[in-house]
Amino acid sequence: MNLRMLLLFLCAASPAVGGSEPMEFWAYQRRGANGDVGDVSDEWFKAAAGFGIEWVRLSPSRITSAGRDPLIGNADKFTTIPPSDLKQLIYALDLAQKHGVSVVLTTFSLPGCRWKQHNEGKFDYRLWKDHRFHEQSAAFWRELAVAVKDHPAVVGFNPLNEPHPEREQGFEEPSPEFETWRQSVKGTAADLNVFYSNVVQAIRSVDSTTPILLEGCFHASPSGLNVIKPLDEPRVLYSFHYYSPWEYTTTRVNKGRFQYPTRMPSGAGEPSSWSNHEMAKRLESVKRWAEKNHIPSRQIVFSEFGCGRRVDGAAAYLSDVIDVADKHKWHWAFYSFRSSDWDSMDYELGTAKLGWKYWQERENGTPHDKLVQRKDNPLWEVIAGRLNPRLAGKRSKIQPID
Repeated sequence: MNLRMLLLFLCAASPAVGGSEPMEFWAYQRRGANGDVGDVSDEWFKAAAGFGIEWVRLSPSRITSAGRDPLIGNADKFTTIPPSDLKQLIYALDLAQKHGVSVVLTTFSLPGCRWKQHNEGKFDYRLWKDHRFHEQSAAFWRELAVAVKDHPAVVGFNPLNEPHPEREQGFEEPSPEFETWRQSVKGTAADLNVFYSNVVQAIRSVDSTTPILLEGCFHASPSGLNVIKPLDEPRVLYSFHYYSPWEYTTTRVNKGRFQYPTRMPSGAGEPSSWSNHEMAKRLESVKRWAEKNHIPSRQIVFSEFGCGRRVDGAAAYLSDVIDVADKHKWHWAFYSFRSSDWDSMDYELGTAKLGWKYWQERENGTPHDKLVQRKDNPLWEVIAGRLNPRLAGKRSKIQPID
């Protein structure tokens, strides 16, 4: 074998950049956090690594974009990724790699599906009505995959955060009426499986190895996974979110009415007490879906969960959610780590109100991060305590997921 042939052989046999095939990252249960490219910095990733955060589900929704919409340029019609937007993203990936934190890239906006927060508070359903937006979304992900697929920090692509094609029809949870509607839109632009088939095919046309995370409908709720038809593709993972019941976890809605686990919302209108097993029962549908479709735990990602830090019983709620995830050996990522402008789920702030001086300074233009003081506290310890065992020196004691 001459030198040229030897080099070609070695290149063909080598694993993905970063020292291993990307799917191998998910062979062990991974614990992480959610963040935004607009928030992260060298200090941010250093702190994340220091707490034992292994991976970050990273969105570009708050970057300084050269276009109307971050990274996609314009949700009305995608043409190409703005170079300056891509430069910001790659800089964030470089920082993640520097500190040994892996990244799953997700998007809150796609062509025909502008994020509500960037759309005057209105949901954008065009993606689910016109196959042309499927094609543009596929083109966007194809271009993004080409740009970052070989970056050693990248361990996954999550094509769209919290899809909800059914919401415009008034469906917010499974029902016989929803099933009738779902059957009626099979093969159309409103079919989430059609959308995923298009996007996954586009990514795989340029990138055969980066894992892809797919979320179900109903804003990625556990029951929304039942809509997903698993793909015959070994490098696909399935993801869900959990903030239920939202009347409890959302501070502005709770208003001190509910406490976990003794005083929780109920369909009867009166607070109810949750048993020790209630949380597990509410997430049981994920386990059933995985077993039905022969999906192993290593391919299930609990990619968002959280609770307003000031609601009563938040620490116990978060602890019980993580207990369920760890019992099933699902990968997980809490929401969120050190947001630059939102305090509700920034658990390092504890459970106290920020106070009137904080809001006065915000009105005067002082950035959020300049006004808050993050520190150890009982609420943050619920999460930090689950991350710490993942620090260096402990990996050898942890077995791969079956």
